[in-house]
Amino acid sequence: MIQKFIELGEGTADLYELLEIGDQMSSRVKHLMVFHTVKNHKPIASLVIVMEPSGGDKFQPIYICREGIPDPEDKQTKRYEMFVQLAERLDKNIIDLTVKPSDAFYESDLYYQHLIGILRMNKYIPPMQ
Repeated sequence: MIQKFIELGEGTADLYELLEIGDQMSSRVKHLMVFHTVKNHKPIASLVIVMEPSGGDKFQPIYICREGIPDPEDKQTKRYEMFVQLAERLDKNIIDLTVKPSDAFYESDLYYQHLIGILRMNKYIPPMQ
C-alpha cells in the first residue's frame, strides 16, 4: 500500500480545502490529527486528516496543512476551532502528536517519511506491506 502526504499549504484557504475534504469524504476519514512542534522558537501546529485506503487498499492519502497555525495548546484560534467543529461533525477524536519541525529535515520528502514512520509505529496507519 502506498501511503502519501498531500500538502495543501499553510493558509486559511488551504484549511477550508482540508475541511471540505473531511466533510465531502466523511465516510473515508480515519483520523483527525494535530502535529505539534516548535519552529523558529514559536509553537505551531499542522492539521492532518488521515483517510481510509482507496483503490482496493492500494493508496492511503494523508492530507496536511503543514505548520500553518499557532499551537492550539498555546493559543486557540478560529482556524483550530473550525477543525474541532469538523471533528464534532464526524464524531472523531483529535489525536495530538508532538513531532520534529519540517526544517529539521533536508527536504520535505524526508520529513514526510519520518511522519509516516511515526504513524505506522503508533498503529494509526497500517505497516508497510
